[in-house]
Amino acid sequence: MDSVLECKNLTKKYFNKTALDNVNLTLPKGSIVGLLGPNGSGKTTLIKLIEGLLTPTKGEIITCGFKPGADSKELVAYQPDKDYLNDWMNVKQLIKMMSDFYKNFNADKAYDMLNRLNIEPAQKLKSMSKGTKEKVQLILTMSRETPLYMLDEPIGGVDPAARDYILNTIISNYSEDSTVLISTHLISDVESVLNHIIFLKEGKIVRQGDVDDIRQETGMSIDALFREEFKC
Repeated sequence: MDSVLECKNLTKKYFNKTALDNVNLTLPKGSIVGLLGPNGSGKTTLIKLIEGLLTPTKGEIITCGFKPGADSKELVAYQPDKDYLNDWMNVKQLIKMMSDFYKNFNADKAYDMLNRLNIEPAQKLKSMSKGTKEKVQLILTMSRETPLYMLDEPIGGVDPAARDYILNTIISNYSEDSTVLISTHLISDVESVLNHIIFLKEGKIVRQGDVDDIRQETGMSIDALFREEFKC
C-alpha cells in the first residue's frame, strides 16, 4: 500500500454551511505532511472525519485500508487541538492507561522521552504548565507505533523553544514507513520538516504536492507562498 489515506469527493456540511467541499486527497506513505490553512479553513473538520469523529455528508475515506471505525482507529494516532487528559492523573497513570488501551503503545519509548525532558512520571497534569502538558500529550501520541499520526495544531499554544522540541520529537519518533499529518497555520515554524503540503482554503484544497517540487515551480518558500495565497 503506497498511501495511508484516500479521500474521494469528501464533503461535510453543518446545516447550510459547507466546511469541506468535494475534497480529493491521497497521503503518501513515509512523509511529513503539512495541512495548512488559516483558522476556519476546514483543517480540524478534515482530521475529525479521518478519525471517524464526524460523518461525511458525501464522499468516502479510506484510512490504512479501512473505512473510519474501530479498525482504522487502531492504526491512527490522533492528537486533538484541545486538552483531553484528566488533570487528576499523573504521567505514570496515563502511560498505563495508554498501554492498556492500545496494543501498539510503546511504554519504553514514552519513559525515554519523559526522561529526556526531565518530566517526573509521578507528576500530575494539574501541576504542569500548558507547554509541559502539550509535551506530555505529544509523547503519548508519538509513543504509539502506527502507520499514520494526525496532530491538530500541536505547536499552537507553546513558546518557540518548546516548538523546536515538539518538531524534533515528531521527526525522531516516527518510522520511515509512517506518515505524520500536521495541521497548523504557523508555517515558518514547520516548513523545515515538511516534505508534502496541502493548502486548504474555505473547505477546498487549493494546492497540494511535494514541497521541493512546489518550491522549484514557484520560486518561493512555502511560508511566502502561504502568505501570498491567504493574504487578506
